Amino acid sequence: MRLILASASASRQAMLTAAGVHPEILPASVDEPEIKEALRSAGAAPRDIADQLAETKAVRISGSCTDALVIGSDSVVMLANGAMLDKPTSLTQACEHLQAMSGTVVTLISAVVVAEGGQPVWRHCDVAKLHVRPLSPAFLDHYLDTEWPAISHCVGCFRIETIGIQLFDRIDGNYFTILGMPLIPLLAYLRLRGIMPS
Repeated sequence: MRLILASASASRQAMLTAAGVHPEILPASVDEPEIKEALRSAGAAPRDIADQLAETKAVRISGSCTDALVIGSDSVVMLANGAMLDKPTSLTQACEHLQAMSGTVVTLISAVVVAEGGQPVWRHCDVAKLHVRPLSPAFLDHYLDTEWPAISHCVGCFRIETIGIQLFDRIDGNYFTILGMPLIPLLAYLRLRGIMPS
């Protein structure tokens, strides 16, 4: 059976490849901000928003690739006050997001959904707590000079596999979840489906 990743995320592709999984890459074209706003307006919890975004991506591609298992994944980041962050649209907004995170504990929720024949057939959500150290103006200037615009595609304004790790004093959660996809449960499902040897 074909395996497709419905994402253009370099980190999700890299973690699957490193684990010996080589899906086709067919990014799903979905309006994430519009979906998020509709779900927020309906009172959806952040976990449900991450899950719905992952499902939407997987189902969008699965509907036209009925001979494949399609992986969709998404992450949301929530501040200590409950506000959700979106991907920054400018350098100024990235700085504002990082200032809001500074010295607090943020919650990251990553969801992964597998669809087949246009329907979700498996899903998993995982949560990590990220303890952000106090970030000085000098560090923020250096960090943004180094990481912008790469982090414009990252909710939370960090890539943990690069100098983004310097944002944190402590991390409670799975590394792959923080990278953007709960990988270990997904691998178990792919083995169950015979995509990989068990």
